[in-house]
Amino acid sequence: MLDQLSVTAIPPLLGASRAQLTDWVQEQQQPAYRGQQVHQWIYQKGVRSLNEITVLPKQWRSEIADIPVGRSQLHHRSAAHDGTVKYLLKLADGQIIETVGIPTQKRLTVCVSSQVGCPMACDFCATGKGQYQRNLACHEIVDQVLTVQEDFQQRVANVVFMGMGEPLLNLENVLAAVRSLNQDVGIGQRSLTISTVGIPGQIRKLGQLKLQTTLAVSLHASNQKLRTQLVPSAQHYPLEKLLKDCRTYVLATGRRVTFEYIVLSGVNDQPEHALELAQHLRGLQSHFNLIPYNPISEVDYDRPTEKQLQQFLACLQKQHITATIRRSRGLDRDAACGQLRASQLAEV
Repeated sequence: MLDQLSVTAIPPLLGASRAQLTDWVQEQQQPAYRGQQVHQWIYQKGVRSLNEITVLPKQWRSEIADIPVGRSQLHHRSAAHDGTVKYLLKLADGQIIETVGIPTQKRLTVCVSSQVGCPMACDFCATGKGQYQRNLACHEIVDQVLTVQEDFQQRVANVVFMGMGEPLLNLENVLAAVRSLNQDVGIGQRSLTISTVGIPGQIRKLGQLKLQTTLAVSLHASNQKLRTQLVPSAQHYPLEKLLKDCRTYVLATGRRVTFEYIVLSGVNDQPEHALELAQHLRGLQSHFNLIPYNPISEVDYDRPTEKQLQQFLACLQKQHITATIRRSRGLDRDAACGQLRASQLAEV
């Protein structure tokens, strides 16, 4: 066995590319083809320990058994009537994160977290009401996808970075996870969505990379005053500047921006809001997702009725804004992001 000091100094293997794993096995005095074997068993077979890779020599397996693959432990599983499953995963340091598996007839989507908690403190968000702890490492993000894939026994087709945390505050690890999900797990870049509330400079940086991923911007308001009320960080990133960066992103990548808009009854769903949005977005290649608010106990915003949603949608369409209603999943099982984690931690 490797001594404890050397084991703790070795980072988890999950997130490493085939080339990196090949280099690693050769450093261990093993033939290069072992790298392909380790890669296959980690990403396709989902092993949680190197000792499970039975094609490796038994003696070598015993020597590397304590090197971490980087898989989490299932802390809690909650299934909704519509098939959506929420997971609380316990990380190596004991922190708890949330991830969601969302099945449809055609595909399985995973909503992954990028941070433990979230520092953005959006007024309507369950995650924002909790304390931010730290960024997630690349392996902790990729692990969420493998966990859902293993549980559903179905290949994951789409991944959205819309769980706990602000992805663009953890851009280095998010980009590493995007690379791994694309090249190691085999999910196309166009099936990966990075969601952000907006971090100064980061949307432009993402545009310069010219990825084929989808950018989703959490807008939630049609003017700076209301947006600052709902999203406190907006005071450092004016709406006009955010939308200018979105236009730059579209020019750089040739890909449209998706805007996420939590609809709060009587707050941001009036005809004047639709008019303001049209003035801001005219000429910007984009799509609007209207998301009815999922109530949380900490604040008293109301979920819009179906009639209110349809009326607001009609107002937007009258202003020539391409918009659809994104139906919430898992409403009977703490649907709001971070809500399940908060309820479970409260019971501890």
